[in-house]
Amino acid sequence: MTKSHSNATVWTRMATTPALLLAMLTVVACSTNKELPDFGSIDFRETRYQDVAALRDFRDCRDQAIELDSQARASGDPARYLSSAELLERCDLDLGSDASMVSEDERMRAHGLGIQNYIKGGDAGAARRRLERFKQLYPGRDLYYADGSSFRSTMEVLLGQREQRDFGRYSMLNVNTALKDEMRRIQYWKHN
Repeated sequence: MTKSHSNATVWTRMATTPALLLAMLTVVACSTNKELPDFGSIDFRETRYQDVAALRDFRDCRDQAIELDSQARASGDPARYLSSAELLERCDLDLGSDASMVSEDERMRAHGLGIQNYIKGGDAGAARRRLERFKQLYPGRDLYYADGSSFRSTMEVLLGQREQRDFGRYSMLNVNTALKDEMRRIQYWKHN
């Protein structure tokens, strides 16, 4: 191949490459424009605003319930625990179809606090119902206390949802040591 022939080939390739690229980009651009949503449309903005508003409303509601929980802890008032639990339940129900806007972990923690507050407020029936709902919504998931104990196991023990055979030593349950000791004490005095 001569030097002039190789130069001609390079120039030919250089001339056709941009034309091919331009044609490919035009085809891709035409097909993609049809599939992209119109981010500037009023419907998109309104939907996005509603999503953000639902998330903000949930968090505001949850924060009010947490404030009631703090007041209940400070005063030891069972009625405030119940108010906090009922408010947390309402916060979740108000989400409705917007539940996917709130992270699952955030919702789990709110459910967990509600269950605990029903127990602290003395409404074991509501706590049982909410625990069953918790298990349905988050199968195989659990929350953990600072000491590493399991929320689900702890609530099941407190609500009497564990078999009598589990009460023996509690060694297989991931619950707080103080709770294990208390349950052993109760079992001992029931039988002696």
